[in-house]
Amino acid sequence: MDHLQEIVARLRAPGGCPWDQEQTPRSLCHSLIEEAYEVVDAIEHGQSGDLEEELGDLLINLLMQAEMASEQQSFTIDTIAAKAAEKLMRRHPHVFRDSKAETSDAVLTQWEEIKRSERKSKGFDPDGRESLLAGVAKAFPALVRAQKIQTKAAKAGFDWEHPKDVLEKVREEIHEVEVEMNGRNDVERLDEEVGDLLFAVVNLSRVLSIDAESCLHAATEKFCRRFEAMERQHFNNASEMEFSKLSFAEMNALWERAKAFEKAP
Repeated sequence: MDHLQEIVARLRAPGGCPWDQEQTPRSLCHSLIEEAYEVVDAIEHGQSGDLEEELGDLLINLLMQAEMASEQQSFTIDTIAAKAAEKLMRRHPHVFRDSKAETSDAVLTQWEEIKRSERKSKGFDPDGRESLLAGVAKAFPALVRAQKIQTKAAKAGFDWEHPKDVLEKVREEIHEVEVEMNGRNDVERLDEEVGDLLFAVVNLSRVLSIDAESCLHAATEKFCRRFEAMERQHFNNASEMEFSKLSFAEMNALWERAKAFEKAP
């Protein structure tokens, strides 16, 4: 770790790398998010070697952020680690103190209570009036943020009684999209209605205890797998026509065969 820190500092120092020297905390935001997703991808593919490398790339991004802060005498990697360690101990009183939390649900409830207390002590909620939805970063992917917001609302008691009620809400939102599609072609209204539909679908996944982000990721992977199977079928047929030149009906026939082959024992 010390060696890696020295390398990052050398890249930023006079005589180092021009590109690294030009970076700012904001300019590296995209890289930070990208590397985090690549870590998740390595985990999902079960490749330990890839995971080690991707975690290293993510660590470089963290050290770069710490190095830039250190240059401004704001904080260092050591103070980051110290605060993180203190936070873990503070939020696990059932491990490090005499609090009791014997189930995962009890741990999560206790964790949220501690977080609210911390935010109030920092001045975020001086009058005890901070929204119960506070603390969910706007930079989260839209599906993740929607599900987190809905979960907080549900914990406050604002939730559907039965999953079938949410399904009915999804049907209602589909109808409202159809109305806008068949209406005066108001793009802003249509955007809003499609957004409401997506939000309702996320809510349905939440009440069914399904993670919306993972669910959509799996569906996208399935689509990619079947589409690539379509392309292989077309290629194996030795057709001289480009795949993209096929009619929708021809592509759909390939799609149905790809589905049937995938489901075959």
